Amino acid sequence: MNHSMNEKFMASLQQATLLTRGGQLQEATALIQRALHGVPMPETTDSASAKGEVFEGSFSVVEEPSGRSPNPSARHKAARPDPPQATTSRKSFATTPNISGLDELLRSKLSGLNTTVDAPAPVLPEGATFSSGTFANQSGSRDYKLYVPSDYHGQSLPLIVMLHGCTQNPDDFAAGTGMNQLAEEQPCLVLYPAQHTSANHSRCWNWFKSSDQRREEGEPAIIAGMTRQIIKEYHVDERRVYVAGLSAGGAMASTMAMTYPEIYAAVGVHSGLAHGSAQDLPSALAAMQGGTGPMAGLNQQMKTRAITPTTSHVPAIIFHGDQDATVHPSNSDRVAAQHLAAEPTSTSKLDTQQHSGKVANGRSYSCTVYHDASGQPILEQWSIHGAAHAWAGGSSLGSYTDPLGPDASREMLRFFLSHPKGEGV
Repeated sequence: MNHSMNEKFMASLQQATLLTRGGQLQEATALIQRALHGVPMPETTDSASAKGEVFEGSFSVVEEPSGRSPNPSARHKAARPDPPQATTSRKSFATTPNISGLDELLRSKLSGLNTTVDAPAPVLPEGATFSSGTFANQSGSRDYKLYVPSDYHGQSLPLIVMLHGCTQNPDDFAAGTGMNQLAEEQPCLVLYPAQHTSANHSRCWNWFKSSDQRREEGEPAIIAGMTRQIIKEYHVDERRVYVAGLSAGGAMASTMAMTYPEIYAAVGVHSGLAHGSAQDLPSALAAMQGGTGPMAGLNQQMKTRAITPTTSHVPAIIFHGDQDATVHPSNSDRVAAQHLAAEPTSTSKLDTQQHSGKVANGRSYSCTVYHDASGQPILEQWSIHGAAHAWAGGSSLGSYTDPLGPDASREMLRFFLSHPKGEGV
């Protein structure tokens, strides 16, 4: 995107933001559609809202079926959850004030690689379980799946929390990342919270909503509460609890690390975005495009959120394909900068090492490792050359995977297990 096109795109997003705040969601949707397709804003002397005009475009509202009521006691069911069903409706935004039209645009932006794969039912090692459950607290409820390795006999084990991307679900994400297989090699529990279409039509974690970016509120409170429940119910080593995610899940993983550093010892962000990098869908699309206009005013805001009395530094490992057309690779730098900003040691005093490599018959990559004054690696940033929006080294059994890349799951687990919480953290 050249400079002129970028300016026009940002201008369109700024106008869409104003329309959204004014309740003109249909018009905002059409305007963003124009921007994504390179169609300039219509030349008008008066605002379209003043004239009551409607920009060219179409939209639909997705209605969710009435699902079963959340029941916190109905946990660990062995049955695989049924896929969510949906029907379309022609209700207008005037009678149904939601943002489903803009949400559809976000989904189309996030589904540019390949379609969701129906992951086959996993063949579990004898003694292992992959069970379903539901968690609820004052902020809401979410289903989840929990992998317990065959070697678990009540001993203290690490816990990895895995946050899927848009259109994915726990089964798909587990199949694509292969994290359950790694949990057999190096025994640990793996928790997969599930976003529901009632919260986001595309099953994206709502990383771009300010109400889902704060401690003890919204989705962060649900995920943290779910994590605490598994820690309590199983003999989890509280010094070795980690969170990772892909795309929207990666962005939410960033938020979990920034808002609950007392729970998570380290974070893995794959093709994601920095905590607080957007407050609504227009700014989310701008951040995903790598735009600096709407992002410029957030630098201090992100730094303030990262360094608060309730937070401390959480080591991070970051992966991003340098040909990602869905979430611009510059977001990897923003994630790294945010985590380094929370590091008590000045970045000028950090030792930086770089290395590169190539997967046999696969992709080449570059990795930058930051060490603190004691020589401890506190951040790894991997750039995968030629890779798009996909989990590096993943299996084709899952969606949004790139088998040619370095094994992100294995590298994350290595990084995690080398970063237990220190005493007094």
